Amino acid sequence: MAAQKIKKGDDVVILSGKDKGKTGTVTQVMPKEGKLVVEGVNIITRHKKPNQLDPQGGLERREAPLHASKVAIADPKDGKATRVRFDTDKDGKKVRIAVRSGEKIDG
Repeated sequence: MAAQKIKKGDDVVILSGKDKGKTGTVTQVMPKEGKLVVEGVNIITRHKKPNQLDPQGGLERREAPLHASKVAIADPKDGKATRVRFDTDKDGKKVRIAVRSGEKIDG
C-alpha cells in the first residue's frame, strides 16, 4: 500500500460481515497488518478471571481489528461508501478526494 487511503479519525462504512452497513470512526490503523479498529464495530467478548486488580472478573467487551478491505470511507456529502483517489490542490499539496461526489476528504 503506497499511500494510506483510510486514516485515524475517518468516518467509514462497513461493507461485509456481521456489522455490514454500520458506520463508525476509525480509532486505530495498523498498516503493516492491513487492519484497522472502528469505534462500536466488531465487538468481541473476553472472559476475564478475577485477579488482584479486578477482583470481580467478568466479561470484557472491546473492538477487534477489521481487515481494511471490509471498510470504505463514508462520502462527506451523503455518508454512503466511496472509493478514494489522490489529487493535488492549488498549493501543490496532496489531498484525498471521494470518487462518488468529488468532495475533498478532510483529515
